Amino acid sequence: MPDITVYTVPNCADCEAVKRLLKSKGAAFTEKNVRGDPAALAEMQAKANVRIAPVTVIGGQVFYGFFDDQRPGILAALAEER
Repeated sequence: MPDITVYTVPNCADCEAVKRLLKSKGAAFTEKNVRGDPAALAEMQAKANVRIAPVTVIGGQVFYGFFDDQRPGILAALAEER
């Protein structure tokens, strides 16, 4: 499995949905809360060029936007790694 990082903020329904999806697929991931962590925020912005969570990084692939927009890409990326 590739390294998976999910950049989140508190009380974010889309962030929670991304984490639930990854857990349901048995994918281990690192969660980085960008709200109180300037380094994580800068890292997220450098990878995705966006200022809003969630951002999901799977290996070299970066997904951002609403959960429904990210879901197909996340599923495809996880399927590629099996």
